[in-house]
Amino acid sequence: MYKSELDKHIQNRSVANSFVFFGESIFLIDMYAKMMTTIDDANVLNYYHDEYDFNSAKGHLSQGSLFGDRNILVIKSEKKIPKKELEILLDSCEKNPDNIFVYAYYGSDHKAYSAKTAFGARSTMSVRFFHPKDFEAQNIVAAVAQEKNVKIDKYTISHLLGIHNGDVALASNEIEKFQVFDREITTKDVENLVYGLSEVNLDDFIKKLLAKKEFTDDLRNILEHGEDEIRVLTAITTYLTQLYMFNIYIRVNGAPNALEILGYPAPKFIVDEKAALSLKFKPSAYSKLHELLLSSELKMKSSHVDKHAILLSTLIRVQKLL
Repeated sequence: MYKSELDKHIQNRSVANSFVFFGESIFLIDMYAKMMTTIDDANVLNYYHDEYDFNSAKGHLSQGSLFGDRNILVIKSEKKIPKKELEILLDSCEKNPDNIFVYAYYGSDHKAYSAKTAFGARSTMSVRFFHPKDFEAQNIVAAVAQEKNVKIDKYTISHLLGIHNGDVALASNEIEKFQVFDREITTKDVENLVYGLSEVNLDDFIKKLLAKKEFTDDLRNILEHGEDEIRVLTAITTYLTQLYMFNIYIRVNGAPNALEILGYPAPKFIVDEKAALSLKFKPSAYSKLHELLLSSELKMKSSHVDKHAILLSTLIRVQKLL
């Protein structure tokens, strides 16, 4: 099913007690996982990524509570739970309607859970979450604002989302900044307090740099919006380090795994993009680039130097090494 169907079940209070959440939007997966498992006095067991242990997970759903509380199991992982193990966990919820199980799958194999027959006759609700459309994103941020007692109208929310290129997670996180105001938030407040991805995006600048494209206008824009030269340089070093990690991992294992490389799950399109870009450069090039960047950073941190000139010279030399 899709988010709209799950919303109807929530409204009608007809939700099941076991869920498999997957899809493109990690934000919505996490949001609904929290919604389904926020129950007072419940006995909650959370597993994140490689922490999952089948025997203890099964035992948690199978055990009875001495105080009549509900047992809740939450598994969040980029890796798929073995089919037989998943079925046993789901069956535990079928046998005990007081327990709740949520499996938040961050991986990209959506076909495994999207078929209506994927879980047989079980009451499990399998939900695929797509990136929210504009009006959905506005409603989500509005709900977050209401929860945090922030007064903000739909036009200002739309402006906030526009600054963050429609990223609901980033826009929702910004709402906390406005809790200090005891009045309605205006678009001017948003512009003054929010650091927008649409105005300055270091990742886009770095990708342009690595593609050997003209970058001076973008660099000027970045510096005018408050970034300093050392921060720009360290951001490039960090980005190249990630690419090198992707490069090494792919050479050894044949395919990328964001969780093992970065330490957290990332959207598939980002993983694919970084994987492809990482393989464009040889290990020797990464070594030379890191040596250049670290040397330039050290020069910038010396006193009485023209940091802008050093940065510009370094970026030109970076493109010559590619």
